[in-house]
Amino acid sequence: MAEGFEAAEPGGGRSALEGIVVVLWQTQDYVNIAGTIRAMKNFGLSRLRLIQPELWDPWRIEGIAHGTEDVVQRTEIHDSLLSALGDCSYVVGMTARARRAKRAVARPRAIAPELLTRAAQSVEGQAGPVALLFGREDHGLSNEALDLCHRTCIIPTSEHSSLNLAQAVLVLAYELWMVAEGMDQGFRPPRRDVEPAPMELLERLFADTERALWTVDFFKSRQTESVMRSLREIVRRADPDAREAGFLRAMAIEVVKYVGRMRGGAGETPGE
Repeated sequence: MAEGFEAAEPGGGRSALEGIVVVLWQTQDYVNIAGTIRAMKNFGLSRLRLIQPELWDPWRIEGIAHGTEDVVQRTEIHDSLLSALGDCSYVVGMTARARRAKRAVARPRAIAPELLTRAAQSVEGQAGPVALLFGREDHGLSNEALDLCHRTCIIPTSEHSSLNLAQAVLVLAYELWMVAEGMDQGFRPPRRDVEPAPMELLERLFADTERALWTVDFFKSRQTESVMRSLREIVRRADPDAREAGFLRAMAIEVVKYVGRMRGGAGETPGE
């Protein structure tokens, strides 16, 4: 068994994904092919092989899976399992159920590091590609097809074990991506950095909010000091930046202006 895959640096394992081919056997529907291609594109896989597809129309599939022209154009059509898998050094068959025959079975998360290690060897020219083999939508993979596999992989589910083909591809593609990119991927940074809200701005926010609450008679049956003290705590726990604090202040100011227009006056604070 290959050792677990470790990317040298964040994003450093993405090149290993080039050593993986997704193989669909006798697909029956455009939508499932398109869904598979979309899942591949989402998670960095680009090599698809179809074996005896009942339907194949690149133009229609691109219309379903937008922005995937590169994967669609690279897709290979084969007439047999051996043709599609012949150059592969390792084949994993995806199945929804355990078989009576004794087979080496794995879960997607457990097997993903090994598959990336083998795929990296393929990229380096030391081995053939790693194939992920998926069966027909109605019957899955036959025992004869599984006989060509080094391992089988089962996605754990509830009692309703049948997954849509594209969903199954997505699950395994996601696990491979998480290994390739690192399990602790950060979130996208905000569009722009904004300074923390200064004390002066926060005080203006509290003053304008109190004025807005007076305008709508919120303090008619409540203690002003208690309400404002609670509001201060809420805002400080939220830790708004300058833009967010300014946005909240603008809302309070607009409440006062709107009530003033409705009353035909200037919207003065009743408590003043």
